[in-house]
Amino acid sequence: MGKSTPEGRPGDGSSVPDEEWARFLRAAERDGAGGAPREPSADERAARAARVAGAARPEGWRTGPAWREIDGRARRRRRLGGVLGVLLAAGLVVVAVRPGLVTDRFAQDTPGVGTGGGSTHAAPGTQAEDLPTLKEPFRGSPAAAWDDGAAGIRVPAAKPVGGMSRKDVQHALESTKALLVAANLDPATLRGERPRAALDLLDPLQDDGRVLLEKALADPAPDRDPLWVFSRFDPAEVRPAGDVVKVRGRMTYERGERDGQVLVHADYTFVYPVVKADPGGATEVARTVVRREMTLALYDPEKVRSTPGRLTVVRMYESAGNDDCSRDGEGFLHPEFRSDLVAGEGGGGSGDLVDPYDRDKPLEQLSQECGTVTRT
Repeated sequence: MGKSTPEGRPGDGSSVPDEEWARFLRAAERDGAGGAPREPSADERAARAARVAGAARPEGWRTGPAWREIDGRARRRRRLGGVLGVLLAAGLVVVAVRPGLVTDRFAQDTPGVGTGGGSTHAAPGTQAEDLPTLKEPFRGSPAAAWDDGAAGIRVPAAKPVGGMSRKDVQHALESTKALLVAANLDPATLRGERPRAALDLLDPLQDDGRVLLEKALADPAPDRDPLWVFSRFDPAEVRPAGDVVKVRGRMTYERGERDGQVLVHADYTFVYPVVKADPGGATEVARTVVRREMTLALYDPEKVRSTPGRLTVVRMYESAGNDDCSRDGEGFLHPEFRSDLVAGEGGGGSGDLVDPYDRDKPLEQLSQECGTVTRT
């Protein structure tokens, strides 16, 4: 038998706390053991030590990192219906909105460390000469001056934060960009195919992250909508008008709640020009404007149970301008065309008038009522 401690405890280096040993002695006395209490076995001491060590682990170690903000607000969509005031004049469809010049006064979002910032704009008027065409699908839109595709997603310079190395932070930033590209710009994703590359960047241990999105893709519904993260169009309804998606936004980062965590904040607007899939209706161009705000985390797997190198979704908001409000939960964006609205078809919004290019306010501060866009 090993040497004893002053209280008669075996000095085996098992680090069993005093209160654990005292409870053992009291239990032995209650059981009427008669003689000296039986010494706990090595397995019993190891099990107690493991329980104590487990209690000291950071929250989320056993169950995976919690999606703290995943509730009705954090994953909601804001849908905006057809364009305001569609008129038919002299056989020509004209979109009538507030008067003004068709100019882009957006300030280029600047990536960097921290949060905040926004952009200003002027709501333009849209005359017949400003309507999009197959040759100029972004005509009449401030997005005409925006970057094309992935070039609009700029990654800030990485610095060590929150106990994470510069290399770790760089990986988190590059992975976030890759996710945004795969989820919002990849042609296969846009035509409704399974976004495998995007899913593979997410941690499979997170039930409210990749697991939930897998279910949403397989069986979409209002409470599990793939459009929370992915831009998807039904190829039976529409196809891209050209191969360019316009992008503007910003990416920032900061430390998490404790060491071993880096949070990446992404706020981007994507503008998609489309035409009807029906060859007979493939001359009119409509645009859908999608803005996404996401916070993603990269964890140190030595401190939080997670898959090395994979991203965890912390929060997400999405707003879709020119998306048929009557078809929520189908898993696709449904752009409305001027010709359909004039004919009385479509599910245009009836709520507030909204400029989908306005990036001044966080999406969580805006109404979730189905509104009506002033322009696309």
